[in-house]
Amino acid sequence: MPLFEPDSIRALVGDRADGERTLDLRGVSLSYARSAISQMLERWRTDDLTSVVIRIDSATATSGETLFLPVGRQLLEARKRGLITRFHPLPEGDGGGFYVELPGRPRDEDTQQ
Repeated sequence: MPLFEPDSIRALVGDRADGERTLDLRGVSLSYARSAISQMLERWRTDDLTSVVIRIDSATATSGETLFLPVGRQLLEARKRGLITRFHPLPEGDGGGFYVELPGRPRDEDTQQ
């Protein structure tokens, strides 16, 4: 595996590691993590854009499979559906997880409620 300088890594994954909200999924099962993310995406509807940091366990030499790939795939699918504006993995040193931006409620939804 190639070695990257910290600045190069931040250029690839982004530099935001703090969000307005935190969803801590450390130590939970994959099914619980998927359910928690789905609930977050369904329930979070505000007028303004907001950011969420999703924390997952970091990989270790003995950790086996982590939540990184399944959660990343779920977030990618949500972005394709317009439920997420953007997301990226947390920078090295900030632990495992993702920085996620959720869009505000579209203005036409305001008139339907």
